[in-house]
Amino acid sequence: MRPESLFPLFAPVGSLKGVGPRIAPALERIAGPLVRDVLFLAPHGIIRRPRRTLSEVRPEETATILVTVEEHLRPRSPQQPLRIRTRDGDQRLDLIWFGNASRGLEARLPVGAQRWVSGKLERFGLDLQMVHPDYVAEANGLAEIPQIETVYPAGAGLTARMVRRIVHSALDRTPDLPEWQDPAWKTGRGFPSWREAIRALHSPQDDFDLSPAAPARARLAYDELLAHQLAMAQRRAHRRAGAGLRLIPAGLSGAVEAALPFRLTPDQLTALAEIRGDLASGQRMSRLLQGDVGSGKTVVAMLALADAAAAGAQGALMAPTEILARQHFETLSGPLEARGVGVVLLTGRDRGPARREKLERLASGAAAVAVGTHALFQDEVRFHRLALAVIDEQHRFGVGERQRLLDKGEGVHLLSMSATPIPRTLELAAYGDLDVSRIVGKPPGRTPVATRAAPMTRLAEVEDRLVAAVLSGAQAFWICPLVSESELVDLKAAEQRARDLQARLGGRVGLVHGKLPGPEKDAVMADFAAGKVKVLVATTVVEVGVNVPNATIMVIEQAERFGLAQLHQLRGRVGRGRAESACVLLYDPPLSDTAQKRLDILRRSDDGFAIAETDLELRGGGDALGLRQSGFPDYVFVDPFVHRDLILAAGDDARLVLARDPGFTSPRGEALKVLQALFDWRPETGMKGA
Repeated sequence: MRPESLFPLFAPVGSLKGVGPRIAPALERIAGPLVRDVLFLAPHGIIRRPRRTLSEVRPEETATILVTVEEHLRPRSPQQPLRIRTRDGDQRLDLIWFGNASRGLEARLPVGAQRWVSGKLERFGLDLQMVHPDYVAEANGLAEIPQIETVYPAGAGLTARMVRRIVHSALDRTPDLPEWQDPAWKTGRGFPSWREAIRALHSPQDDFDLSPAAPARARLAYDELLAHQLAMAQRRAHRRAGAGLRLIPAGLSGAVEAALPFRLTPDQLTALAEIRGDLASGQRMSRLLQGDVGSGKTVVAMLALADAAAAGAQGALMAPTEILARQHFETLSGPLEARGVGVVLLTGRDRGPARREKLERLASGAAAVAVGTHALFQDEVRFHRLALAVIDEQHRFGVGERQRLLDKGEGVHLLSMSATPIPRTLELAAYGDLDVSRIVGKPPGRTPVATRAAPMTRLAEVEDRLVAAVLSGAQAFWICPLVSESELVDLKAAEQRARDLQARLGGRVGLVHGKLPGPEKDAVMADFAAGKVKVLVATTVVEVGVNVPNATIMVIEQAERFGLAQLHQLRGRVGRGRAESACVLLYDPPLSDTAQKRLDILRRSDDGFAIAETDLELRGGGDALGLRQSGFPDYVFVDPFVHRDLILAAGDDARLVLARDPGFTSPRGEALKVLQALFDWRPETGMKGA
């Protein structure tokens, strides 16, 4: 039940003054459907309107000036503006209005009257003018013009000033809420109360007040982090409270490990020990296995699945695409089936008798391991004794989808895998409800990928070298950028690049992109994996994670348009065999300082975690790391860079609260219930409103 004190904030935006049926949809697109969303819409700038004489103001400055109206110069045609000539002392200022905006102005600005006008001054020839002044007030109405005006996001037919007026209407709904922050912490940080922080958010006095480090914004960021960390800590406690099947390594899993044609790296051994400790604990495991592309996560997962089979139970590995599911199946099935562990591949393509046979093997327990896509959690799929669920690239699945797989058994252990490097400082925000294991080192035999950057003017030279390498037996990826703003243009560019390469290499070149039907896309990628296609031209809207050890060249066109994490993961598609590999980053000069530093990082390092940390330092907040795509929370007030210390503090606070007051029955606990409801973080999922 939502606390009654929050009812005014969870009313629809249409309940706000001045928000009718026409405005409400536009406001929802800018802010959201609730009054709370409007209240949380932070201004992104301020306009200062100092009071000046005309002689004190320079062109392009914004100011508020007292002028005397001298003359109305009416337009000679509808295309011309209304020009009202005014004067401040011996200085002249023309006020300009175009079209319908000029209606009624002659009455509001009669000749001989004094008026305050506020706006940006411009030079027009030898004259000064102000086009569409922001404010016009009578001589005694100076108070109507703010000296500092906040600027809000606009669009969908709403101006920034209309949004500002609506935000202030939402401010009038702001209730007094009980204090949920620890008093000593709040005092030590110099935080205002929640209500004071909200009001300060919407009345910045300088640029610092607009920054994430301002006390009001930092207070709101901590509130949001605390609500999230509480939800994740509750979810973590709930999972740990549930019993999990005890899975203790036996001879079978040891035999699978001993039969591997390589030795596990120290990081792999550490991760496997942590996973096995969870599986043998009797509590449900909730662990994330994080590691770079090609770091050997799948092998660790395979040995955990062997542990489940050795204990007489079953395991399932779910991947987001059929290509990845087949790749995992090819990796797992040989070593496991050689030791008598039945493995089935289940995807949406399975039909008829073949599908029924697979379902029967899972239901009877004859198959101890299932590898598949979303098909694994469909209703007709039944397991004999599911004990371990491994989810690859967990952020590609919804919370409900992951839970449907876990619900296929009792006390099922969860092992998630992710190849997106998250800086350690942000790990708690992304994975606060999970234990985390990291694989940093690469398996032996992997050669470093030589990374070079070159301007697009050297495209022909790069193409010549690529053709020569392919004719000598190499395989290559050629990645073209694709952004939503110009998808069709970019797609045509990818198709043209494929045609250019096909003109020189014929059928050795394949093309995959998001518009290609699934079966066609899979066929091209399968041919690439099999070596029939030598050059795969692709956009990044498709999964290019096929394991092709023979692929030794990665060309990324217009690399400056990609995020750093994305570039690093694309580079990780090559260098999987023993042959020397290369990654060429083609860019359109001139590069910005940020883009130059980003490419420099890639040339210097192949450690995804170090790259992520360095990029965070260089770029600060925003989404430079591709965090949203990796499942990072979509915060309102939190800046991942500026508020790193608050993330850790909120995590500590949440754990302390649950240890002392798990039922939230104390006065602070009751206040924290209000906080969680305010931000809508749900303990059941660790996510917002889901």
